[in-house]
Amino acid sequence: MAKASSEAHGCRRVLEFYSGIGGMRYSLMKAQVNAEVVEAFEINDTANDVYQHNFGHRPFQGNIQCLTAADLDKYGADAWLLSPPCQPYTRQGLQKDTGDARAFSFLQILELMPFLLKPPSMLFVENVVGFETSDTHAKLVDILEKTDFITQEFILTPLQFGIPYSRPRYFCLAKRKTSSFGNECLNRQLIQSPGSLFEYFDTVTDDEDDSSKEDRHKLLQLCQPIEKFLELKKADSDIPVEAATLMSGLSNDVPGTSGKTNGHEYESLDQYYVHPSLIERWGSAMDVVYPDSKRCCCFTKSYYRYVKGTGSLLATIQPMKRDKSSLKEQCLRYFTPREVANLHSFPEEFEFPEHVSLKQRYALLGNSLSIAVVAPLLKYLFTEP
Repeated sequence: MAKASSEAHGCRRVLEFYSGIGGMRYSLMKAQVNAEVVEAFEINDTANDVYQHNFGHRPFQGNIQCLTAADLDKYGADAWLLSPPCQPYTRQGLQKDTGDARAFSFLQILELMPFLLKPPSMLFVENVVGFETSDTHAKLVDILEKTDFITQEFILTPLQFGIPYSRPRYFCLAKRKTSSFGNECLNRQLIQSPGSLFEYFDTVTDDEDDSSKEDRHKLLQLCQPIEKFLELKKADSDIPVEAATLMSGLSNDVPGTSGKTNGHEYESLDQYYVHPSLIERWGSAMDVVYPDSKRCCCFTKSYYRYVKGTGSLLATIQPMKRDKSSLKEQCLRYFTPREVANLHSFPEEFEFPEHVSLKQRYALLGNSLSIAVVAPLLKYLFTEP
């Protein structure tokens, strides 16, 4: 098979719906496809502050339910990237599906598809596991079929890409029938392994040596340890004080002040430690991980506000025995926003504006996506065989 390239098709014009803090845009950049985001859409004001801070462009903040087919035609977009609200489909939620007001805007966009004079040639949709069995999904597939799209669907997690982070998500890739996927045997299938993607790129790419291919395949089998994603690992081990002293100064909401330990800059550690009373009450329900662990739980938008079921906690003192009875001795702390961003594979240059509070940072990250997973999917979508 000849080497594929999106460049032969010129720079693709992209619309980014539900842009959040820019995870989709960073994924597009990491995929190294010849594409430009011509507009982003996001109703959350704080998310738009973060997006503007990092990209120098503020997304359209109106209600996208008010957009018409003519409005969308004006952009002349080749691709739509969509990460609609997941709350209507989460297992912990009410699962109202199409009856949930947060699903209305996505449904409205889908219903405009048959009326577009300049429809996109590609669509990419990301959502939670469970979306694939929803009425909204059924409507998505039905409209895509009626408007001449071929689909390939995936359920993938960062764990399959070497990232020690359990965050399985549903993805729908769609192309109009004038285009085709590189691996057509996956058409109209729900795939739960990234192996076929890697095999495809190993086939079509001739600028990688065998060792880089081998390293990439190893990542599919072996996750990196969590310590590779920590920013406070040095500070944790260098602080010679008791956990109770650290925990006495817990902050409720505001970002910490800068401090240094042996030349290492970090936000005040105090705000990240879990109070002993919370360990006493919820210890049996906490997911505790260690620097050498190779898996942690998904961080939700409620991380840091609640300790139960919102994400893993890090033990900063290695116990002789790793069990629940010794949790108080392990000096548990929350992962910092930068560390959560690292596990989402956000680049080093990503940062929050100073006015965004600590709780807001966690909430925005909890609503974001895994760049390590989305980038190769976008590369596959944008690549023509």
